[in-house]
Amino acid sequence: MNRKAGLLLLITLIVGIQQAFAQYELPEPVFFEAPVREEVPQIPALSGLWFSNFSDVVYYLWDFDPATLPEPAVFLPSVSLAASASSDAVPQIPQDLRSNKYFLESTRLTSLAQESFEYGDYDASANYAAEAVRYAQLSDEYVALQLKIKETNDAITAAKARLDWAFANGAAGRYPVEYEEAQKYYETSLSARSVEDWDGAIDAANQVINVLAYVEGSKSAPLPARYTVRPWSVSRDCLWNIAGRPWAYGDPTKWRLIYNANRSKMPEPDNPDLIHPGMVLDIPSLDGEVRQGMWDSGAAYSPLP
Repeated sequence: MNRKAGLLLLITLIVGIQQAFAQYELPEPVFFEAPVREEVPQIPALSGLWFSNFSDVVYYLWDFDPATLPEPAVFLPSVSLAASASSDAVPQIPQDLRSNKYFLESTRLTSLAQESFEYGDYDASANYAAEAVRYAQLSDEYVALQLKIKETNDAITAAKARLDWAFANGAAGRYPVEYEEAQKYYETSLSARSVEDWDGAIDAANQVINVLAYVEGSKSAPLPARYTVRPWSVSRDCLWNIAGRPWAYGDPTKWRLIYNANRSKMPEPDNPDLIHPGMVLDIPSLDGEVRQGMWDSGAAYSPLP
């Protein structure tokens, strides 16, 4: 009797427990998986790797596989990036240009970032480092601008030198089209520089060089445009003799050209024979030849053909 009662009690207990648990709905089991992101940064190489926020770091490290990298992975604190950004190890940039106010401020902030990092104040270190990087970028922009300005000025200086050389060698008369075009390009370069169009100024200045590239210099000085009268006892100066000299016209019968060009400045305008030492006479062009400057006794002049 006792055995039957015990068995009945055990069956009742088992059935009761099943019914009790059947009244409750147990949740489905949860399996944790890697976080899913719509756009996971693709990192082809470690060189230059930089994450702007913490979530990017988490997603990158979740799928990080050192075996796929071409070089060992090295993670640096932001203070190291600041120190790298403010480095002045670029030898081709002049020292006075590298040591600009932005670079100096970046260096100061880098020192503060390092000190904060050593004291364990990582938030302050990160803030100082971020500012140091920002000022280093401003320094790079400033240096690039100054170098561009120097490049512009050098190009314009070279263009001006070439233009002056061409004029001194008679290009205005022998190559009038090229010389006029070169002058326009030079004026364009100056205008572009005034509005800080550095590339436009450089291009225009280089065009001056290109246009005048095939202009050949004369082997002799351009014929003089003016002559200072000397005493009769020294050079027998009179309009007839002056016109007959090779650097003038090589023909004394052309004396009236000089007389007509200087009549208003002569002591007696109606008397072509009266000229005084020290007078500066204009020697006008005869057949469109280029004349420039004062007669020089030591210069080599090519006579008119």
